[in-house]
Amino acid sequence: MEPSVFQGSYLVVQKIACAKQIYDFTVHCPDIAKTALAGQFVHVKAAGFTLRRPISICQIDSEKGNIRIVMEVRGDGTAQIAQTPEGGMLDIMGPLGHGFQLLEPAKSAIVVGGGIGVPPMLETASYYGKNATAILGFRSASVSILEEDFQKAGCQVVLCTDDGTKGKKGFVTQALKECLEQSKPSIIYSCGPLPMLKGVAALAKEYGVRCQVSMEERMGCGIGACLVCACKTKRPDGETGYSHVCKNGPVFDAEEVVF
Repeated sequence: MEPSVFQGSYLVVQKIACAKQIYDFTVHCPDIAKTALAGQFVHVKAAGFTLRRPISICQIDSEKGNIRIVMEVRGDGTAQIAQTPEGGMLDIMGPLGHGFQLLEPAKSAIVVGGGIGVPPMLETASYYGKNATAILGFRSASVSILEEDFQKAGCQVVLCTDDGTKGKKGFVTQALKECLEQSKPSIIYSCGPLPMLKGVAALAKEYGVRCQVSMEERMGCGIGACLVCACKTKRPDGETGYSHVCKNGPVFDAEEVVF
């Protein structure tokens, strides 16, 4: 049975500006926190806008009844959400979508995140702890986030920046290839820009490692009723078709996706 979806106005218990135009909210929503899974997302309403904004769940604290969401301002809607103060309320619907399939925590995993695709990898990486390697990619040091959170979770962290201002200079795919040359994990998880996901999926296939990707698409309804977030995928019979990222995803086995 799929988890129930809840909608309500929830208290922002903490708000942090963690980088330029990137905000970190901890929201008290016990019903959502109780049923949310790593890799799922919530749909957040921006006052004055018809469509909600999909934001990945960064962390889940079911004991305290909190979820953590980290969002980047990309337009007027997300700018409106970002103005919500600590102590204010957010209208949230969730949890939505299918999350990552987690193996036994003793298995080894590599999580690969790019840009605002880094936050949804934290809950998964925390599950594996010291058995996880987190490869995090950003444009530059000025927009790098959550490195310490992954370290606190016990993960080995490899940070990459396009301009070399922090960590390794270059793309996450280069760092992933280096890791795979050293040892093969049980599974790879990834979220980020489409070209990055394509590269990660190709490396996973080359090295024979199972891979799951979280797709980032623009969404309308968030529940599969509209066709905005269609993504081309392969069916079990080998034919291609379209899946809804919001309902069938956002997580897919990498081999299902037609990049």
